[in-house]
Amino acid sequence: MTNRTVLISGASIAGPTLAFWLHRFGFKVTIIERADELRLGGQNIDVRDGAQKIVRLMGLEDKIMEANTGELGVRFVDAHDRIKGVFPKGDSGFGTAELEILRGDLAKILYDATKDNVEYIFGDQITSLNEHEDQVTVIFKNNPQRSFDLVIAADGIRSTTRTLMFGEEPVIKYIGVYCSYLTIPRIESDTKWAYWYNAPGSRVINTRPDNEGTTRASFSFLSPDNGYEKLPLAQQKEILKQKFTDAGWQAPRILAALEESKDVYLDGISQVKAPRWTKGRCAIVGDAAYCPTPMTGMGASLSIIGAYILAGELSRHKDHIDAFAAYEKLLRPYVEDIQNLPPGVPWVAHPKTKLGITIFNTAIAFVSSKMIRNISKLLSGKEKKPKKEKIKLPNYT
Repeated sequence: MTNRTVLISGASIAGPTLAFWLHRFGFKVTIIERADELRLGGQNIDVRDGAQKIVRLMGLEDKIMEANTGELGVRFVDAHDRIKGVFPKGDSGFGTAELEILRGDLAKILYDATKDNVEYIFGDQITSLNEHEDQVTVIFKNNPQRSFDLVIAADGIRSTTRTLMFGEEPVIKYIGVYCSYLTIPRIESDTKWAYWYNAPGSRVINTRPDNEGTTRASFSFLSPDNGYEKLPLAQQKEILKQKFTDAGWQAPRILAALEESKDVYLDGISQVKAPRWTKGRCAIVGDAAYCPTPMTGMGASLSIIGAYILAGELSRHKDHIDAFAAYEKLLRPYVEDIQNLPPGVPWVAHPKTKLGITIFNTAIAFVSSKMIRNISKLLSGKEKKPKKEKIKLPNYT
């Protein structure tokens, strides 16, 4: 094997997963992270489908299960907290998955699984990449320059490393909705269920349980691309107050906690559309390459699957060019399928009027009703049929 040293930018989900498998396949791996320490916290994510198989191969499935948020499913409610529809955990493809975990907890599990075999550099970032025939010279903001056989960007949807590699070629496609996440104090009426509430004006409020004695909340609202994600945090908070002051349900409680919350995050929900994921000795993986949006429920899982396939193909091929080509050929149809959002998303889930909300809740009640679920199970037979895999994972091990 000719390529032995790899630099990965980003220490969240895709980066450490890629590092885990590259180390297992004999590569020497360094991860650089611009934050001064591992970024913990964050909202609930889940590990689904092929990603669950991969974490099982990594020996991490039990650890993820132990760190589960305990979420029982999703309840849709109205302004008076009356339940309109219920989707229990594992009862459908919608909502709570078997492996439901806080993003920071998953990042910590992946870090612990790699820290003894992978070099981590925190508090620094790549500022320049100079590719040569047999290596890439990397200029850092703080550390001395170094050379690596390969450089991989895994630093999120707004990756600066990706820009160094591809310029403006990858497109961040805004899908018409802003979302803000924050952690708020838990109160006695909070349960182990997640809650979804629609307010007039195409606004949605969610609350979700965690395993830390607090509650995770989010606001989302339809809007043109106004660049809110670029504003200072104080201005973002003012926008949220203006948007949700009259929204009802739990809005007053969440807005009251907004000022004290330490992890408020506001961004436009977007997809990354990149015509290619590799260039020379550089590549992108995870959200930096193909963010599918949180609305698919597949962001973390796709990062894990993509990292596994990229590492596996690099182990399988002697030449990185062949490995990169195989990575794209195998993964791109799967990514395109996930990024192909159902018709009406996100507008269907954000009805504008009270009548629209009534119709939406009626549809939710119908789909989630026990009678419909029982009829579905009866028609499909007593034994639940295994789900057809959308991607066949190679056995690199």
